[in-house]
Amino acid sequence: MEKKIVLQDVDPVDIYGVNNRLFDMLTSRFPKVKAVARGSEITILGPEDEIEAFEAKLNALIALRRTKPILNEYDVDSLFDGRARNPEEGAVDLSEGHEHIILYNNDGRAIKARTPNQQRLVREYYTHDLLFAVGPAGTGKTYTAIALAVRALKNREVKRLILTRPAVEAGERLGFLPGDMKEKLDPYLQPLYDALQDMIPAKRLQNFMEEGIIQIAPLAYMRGRTLDKAFVILDEAQNTSLGQLKMFLTRMGCDAKFIVTGDATQIDLPRKSDSGLMRGMEILKGIKGISFIHFDKGDIVRHPLVTRIVDAFDKENVD
Repeated sequence: MEKKIVLQDVDPVDIYGVNNRLFDMLTSRFPKVKAVARGSEITILGPEDEIEAFEAKLNALIALRRTKPILNEYDVDSLFDGRARNPEEGAVDLSEGHEHIILYNNDGRAIKARTPNQQRLVREYYTHDLLFAVGPAGTGKTYTAIALAVRALKNREVKRLILTRPAVEAGERLGFLPGDMKEKLDPYLQPLYDALQDMIPAKRLQNFMEEGIIQIAPLAYMRGRTLDKAFVILDEAQNTSLGQLKMFLTRMGCDAKFIVTGDATQIDLPRKSDSGLMRGMEILKGIKGISFIHFDKGDIVRHPLVTRIVDAFDKENVD
C-alpha cells in the first residue's frame, strides 16, 4: 500500500529535525514501512496497519510541536515509551507495551531497555555526556550502551562509534596467539563485535569498520587521541588502573558521548587493588554532567540461572 501525507500549518524542518534526524528516528521504529520525505510531502509504503500506526505517531509529533518551540530526540522516544516529556520528571512506565524501544536488530526484533536501571541509563543519556554503568554480569549494561551508540550513529548524532576495553585475560593465560595485531586482539574484543553484529547488517558493519566510522580497539590505542563528535564506550572498566581511566576520560572532545561500563566483582588484574574504576567514580562524584547508574541482580536479563549463580557466589564472597 502507498499513501501520501502533506504537512500543513507546520514547518517540515521542525518535524524532520536537522539532517532529518527526528524523521529518521521515527521511521526506524517501523521497519516494515518505507517513508520518504520531500519538502512538505511524505510518501509511505508498507502494510496498511503499519502505515496507519506511522501516521498516528507522526500526527502526535506534530501536535507535540504545537506545544513547544523545538522538538528533540527525547520527544520522538516519548511517543513510544509513554514517558513524561521532561527527562528529569522521575519514574519510567514499565507496563506492558511501554518498554523503551531503542532500535530494532537485524531480525526486526525491538531492542528495549527492559529493566529500571537500563531505562535510567537511556533516560540519563539525554542529559549527561559521561555515564558510568556498573553492576554484575548479565544486566545488559554494555548491550544497552552499544544500542544507544548504534542509534546515535544511525541518526547522525555522532560521526564515529568507538568501542574499547582493556586487553586483560579473564583469569587464564592465552599464551601465544598467531596472526597480525588485529587477530591477536580480537579475542579480547569479541563481546563488542557480537553486540554490533546483532544490530547492524554484516556488509554495512564491514563498510563502517573499513571506513573508520566504527572502531573497536584496546584501551592502549586511545592514548593521545581527541575524540570529537564521537560516541565512545569503555567496557570492562574494572580492569583499568586509575591512570588508565583518567587517560580514557580525558580523550573526550566536543559533542562527544562517553559511557563507561564495568563490574567491580570481576576484576581480572593480578592485584585487584589496582582497579581504578570505583576509586575514579568516587573522585568524580558530584561533577555536573556525569551520571552514575548502579545495576544490580534485579537487572539481570540472561538465563534465569544467572541470577541464582550470582547469588550463590555472592554468599561465598567469590569475586
